[in-house]
Amino acid sequence: MIEIPQSRSIDASQSMIAPLLKEPVERYVLPNGLTVLLKQDRSSPVCSVQVWVKTGSIHEAEHLGSGISHFVEHMLFKGTEKRPGKEISRVVHESGGYINAYTTFDRTVYYIDMPAENATVAVDVLADSVFASVFPAEEVDKEREVINREIAMGEDDPDNRVMHALFETAFNKHPYRYPIIGYKDVFNRISRDDLVGYYKNRYVPNNSVLVIAGDFENATIRASVEEHFGKFQRSSLAPVYLPEEPLQLSDRRQDLYEDVQISRVAMGFQVPGLTHADTPALDALALALGHGDSALLYQHLREDKQLVHHVDVSNWTPGNVGVFYVSMLCDPDKQQEALAEMKSYLRSLEESDFTQQIVDKVCRQLLVNEVNSRKTASGQASRLGTAEVVVGDIGYARNYLKRISQVTASDLKRVLDAWIRWDRLTIVTMNPKSDLDKESQDTADEKATLDFEEIVLSNGCKVLLRENKRLPNLHFRIALEAGALFEPEGKQGLTALLSTMMTKDTAKRSALEVAEAIEGAGGSFYEFSGNNSLGFSVEVLPSDTELALDLIEEALLRPAFKEDVFDLEKESHIAGIKENLDDIVTAGRHELRKRFFGEHPFSIAGSGSLDTVESITLDEVKKFWKAIVVGGNITIGVSGQFDRSLLKDRLESLLGKVEETNLPRREVAFLKPSDPGVHRLKMDRQQAIVFHAYPGPGLKAEDYYVSEVADELFSGMSSELFDRVREKLSLAYFVRSSRLVGLDTSMFYFYAGTSPERFEEVIVELDRETKRVMSGVAEEELLRCKKRLKAAKRMSMQTNSSCASQAVLNGVYGLDVNEWRTYDQKIDAVTVQSLRDFAEKYFRLENRVELVVGPGF
Repeated sequence: MIEIPQSRSIDASQSMIAPLLKEPVERYVLPNGLTVLLKQDRSSPVCSVQVWVKTGSIHEAEHLGSGISHFVEHMLFKGTEKRPGKEISRVVHESGGYINAYTTFDRTVYYIDMPAENATVAVDVLADSVFASVFPAEEVDKEREVINREIAMGEDDPDNRVMHALFETAFNKHPYRYPIIGYKDVFNRISRDDLVGYYKNRYVPNNSVLVIAGDFENATIRASVEEHFGKFQRSSLAPVYLPEEPLQLSDRRQDLYEDVQISRVAMGFQVPGLTHADTPALDALALALGHGDSALLYQHLREDKQLVHHVDVSNWTPGNVGVFYVSMLCDPDKQQEALAEMKSYLRSLEESDFTQQIVDKVCRQLLVNEVNSRKTASGQASRLGTAEVVVGDIGYARNYLKRISQVTASDLKRVLDAWIRWDRLTIVTMNPKSDLDKESQDTADEKATLDFEEIVLSNGCKVLLRENKRLPNLHFRIALEAGALFEPEGKQGLTALLSTMMTKDTAKRSALEVAEAIEGAGGSFYEFSGNNSLGFSVEVLPSDTELALDLIEEALLRPAFKEDVFDLEKESHIAGIKENLDDIVTAGRHELRKRFFGEHPFSIAGSGSLDTVESITLDEVKKFWKAIVVGGNITIGVSGQFDRSLLKDRLESLLGKVEETNLPRREVAFLKPSDPGVHRLKMDRQQAIVFHAYPGPGLKAEDYYVSEVADELFSGMSSELFDRVREKLSLAYFVRSSRLVGLDTSMFYFYAGTSPERFEEVIVELDRETKRVMSGVAEEELLRCKKRLKAAKRMSMQTNSSCASQAVLNGVYGLDVNEWRTYDQKIDAVTVQSLRDFAEKYFRLENRVELVVGPGF
């Protein structure tokens, strides 16, 4: 047998995606200076239309630090001469589309994802909104209050505050040091005249790029672009001075002490910008050090030394200067040791430590990223927009992969020594207040069928197969019924821990070898768990099918359950719970579940609580695995490129090894909420979160699809609830409904983020909304919700992973694996009367749990 070097495999893989990188992209410039990029993809009947305006927070000149770019983004959908604000989202949603926008340091992007037949509607709406907004005076202060809520949300997020502090510390001159959303006091001084002036100066065709990707007719879309975008005039564009960031000459540090339970550390090293010759090697170094479970720092600091719960490394290079940054999550008492160990370890690395396997792995990962970025029309458009606006070269991906493939171990060692300079380190830490006195140191043209073939084995296991040859991509999804109703009392979190342990050590490979195998192939292997199920997914290139099958069989049937690994993962799981409890919304949701479900197993989140997880032993995990990994409780779904006959035989053989037996499912009836009434929870934050929870139907209930429509009715930018509470009254930054769904019951709840002074007004509005539905909504409003849900279902079926996830979970729960076929019919069957019946049945005051979380209680 001749062993083929891994590098040759990478060359072959690059040849595999070469046709994708050469797919035709039409680029032209309108007479008014607008750059247009068109990319046809006939594989799915959807289209993404995006306008990239080359202005972001670094271009704000005299308004630096105000967040005026972000403020303009919020105002763009408030109305034009052609359409009042409400009409914009209404037109999009009635056409089955999704509209949104975002602002970064260097750009503001407006996009609509739309069924293909309505792509010209998206062109019309975006042209009108981006270049003909009127900034209604009455909307400015309303939206200012909304953004103030958003600023408060950011300040309540510990991870967000750490990153802001890192950039403020790392940059002395460059505008990267200012938060995109702005500082609150500077933001609140922005006037309508400021907004209009900035808009007129920066929002011009010759400073913008229009990107359209998806299933469109070229002649039709070009004519629409000319009609709607061509009418706007070119304008003079004043240059914006961006000061060069001086070379950092010393280390910098900022330590934060706040109301958190676990320490966060962010370290940054100044590096050159995107076009520098060392950037490909720095990108590869970041992957080698901190991307995935087999990465060097992950293995050394987490697995070997057990000093951190998580470590991640990224090379951020948007312009002519960047930051190579490392983030860690660790226990407060281990922070200083973790920092010292990281410094010592990075200094000790030699060229020989960057093995050929590691070098080839990062090349493979970057290649797979190119495939993944093209899974959806929106992703393809975003990729083109980034190349044109950020890089300035739409052929960037092809050139970049060529450059990265030339990186060697000596290059990694060279840039490590040249740029990871500890005398120029910037470090920010966030620590519990109790530590204040201590010393601180993530193409085929044919349309793929969405149907899965369902094969039920004699032992009750299921195999679901869907061939999709559009991309060289293959996704496996394995799921089992599990969750709170299967866990012994007081052992919530057992499902989550088991799912993690199944993706670690096996009889054949150590956890490191598992990580090296999948990451070396540029693939992904991750677990998932929830209230009703657990499982794991494997995604690879089709050429790595055998590796995927081997990992699946080992994880499912032969996990090793090593004591030291369990101790580490359990500790990390507990740290994750603590981290979540630092977030006011998550903490409130945990309290809400307790009040609502009482003694029912759903009263504790699927991740468990600190007490329940702490009590779980490795023997209990093993026992749980034996109880649920049985015939009749395993469904494997596959979507992508594969040999059907071969794969079918292999999966049937694998699952045939499992014996059928009874499952330990507990039958626990839920009759009504445990603790209805009014509750308050004090939490030292700047905002208040209002929750209203009611009983709701489970997945198998006859009125489940009515709850789908109800949830959509109360959510989204075009909902009456959002329009009144946020837009008209400016009471909340976010307001919507959500559901915690089981097979036989659910919790349907509303939640809103508001100021501590106005939460009572929000409560009044939530009551008003439920009563409005009981009285009967307008047919037009109901129709809009139905169109949006049906369009969202279609858009959710673009990727192999999403299709497999939906089919497999339906299979596990005993539902139709091809439920997408009847989804539209079931949604269309919902009427105004059925919504009234739903509201009257479930939204009863005597069954409501009201919880408000915030300061002052």
